[in-house]
Amino acid sequence: MRIAMLSPIAWRTPPRHYGPWESVVSLLTEGLHARGLDVTLFATADSCTSARLISVCPRGYEEDPEILPKVWECLHISELFERGNEFDLIHNHFDYLPLTYTGMTSTPVVTTIHGFSSPKILPVYRKYNRKTYYVAISEADKSPDLDYIATIHHGIDLTRFTFRPEPGRYLLFFGRIHPEKGTHTCIEIARRIGMKLVLAGIIQDQAYFNARVRPHLDNERIVYLGSVGPDKRDELLGNALALLHPIEFDEPFGLSVVEAMACGTPVVAMRRGSMPEIILHGVNGFLVNTVEEMIEAVTRVNQLARIDCRREVERRFTVDRMVEDYIRVYREILENHQKARDKGIGG
Repeated sequence: MRIAMLSPIAWRTPPRHYGPWESVVSLLTEGLHARGLDVTLFATADSCTSARLISVCPRGYEEDPEILPKVWECLHISELFERGNEFDLIHNHFDYLPLTYTGMTSTPVVTTIHGFSSPKILPVYRKYNRKTYYVAISEADKSPDLDYIATIHHGIDLTRFTFRPEPGRYLLFFGRIHPEKGTHTCIEIARRIGMKLVLAGIIQDQAYFNARVRPHLDNERIVYLGSVGPDKRDELLGNALALLHPIEFDEPFGLSVVEAMACGTPVVAMRRGSMPEIILHGVNGFLVNTVEEMIEAVTRVNQLARIDCRREVERRFTVDRMVEDYIRVYREILENHQKARDKGIGG
């Protein structure tokens, strides 16, 4: 089975710091390669992989301001689709744009939809519905306008996350600094409870950061560390009392939620999007509807067994499970493709 894996080019694959889509692509690529599949990764030239790497873009455009995103996105996507017939299957992780290139090849294409940035992108997905295949990353993120071949939750590499049985003494926000992520709510909760809050993540909305976050930073009770790499991420997640996740949008998945639980750290999250699929209320965290409920839940996180947080990840969110789920989807697509070809020949 020859698989072409199309990664985004905002960041390196795998990312040095932030880059959730690139992180998933890397884990899947390495997992497939380890199982003996012939995988070619289309990603930035500085990407790291055990599989074959093909690249036209030297670096991620979020890491090099000299790289004009649309130009290199077109070159990157066309590089794959111009060679599409060299592969048995193309796996697109690049959102909707590559769908418009699918007429260049007879190779079947499956797209993992990592989320809908806006309802305005749905026309592209609708046009190629049933002409290609879609995988959802959660039941909550499915559009009723589309057909899906599967729902596959993300998996993580547990060897990168150290289980820590003892609860920490600070609250943690881990993610992009943006209003929809609720960074300001974490600050409010920490101040009202009287606990230290550590913030980590890229600033995605500078005006919001300047107005709602920066004024509260004191490097003692409210601390911002910026975007952190894998080692620091493991330390921060594992040494927290709880991860706060007061999202103000229907989040498609939430890798940091699973990563925190892998370290034994429970998560207190708003009951939105995929959170009810990831968090078992009263087992590995709490699902809440208001800030008041979140404050009350934080006072009860010590009642949760940190080992249960880890076990739920081992049971449901490993990279091995994710890889096996995708292999089953690949096989189903190839069987469908062969049947269609046979039917066409017979007709």
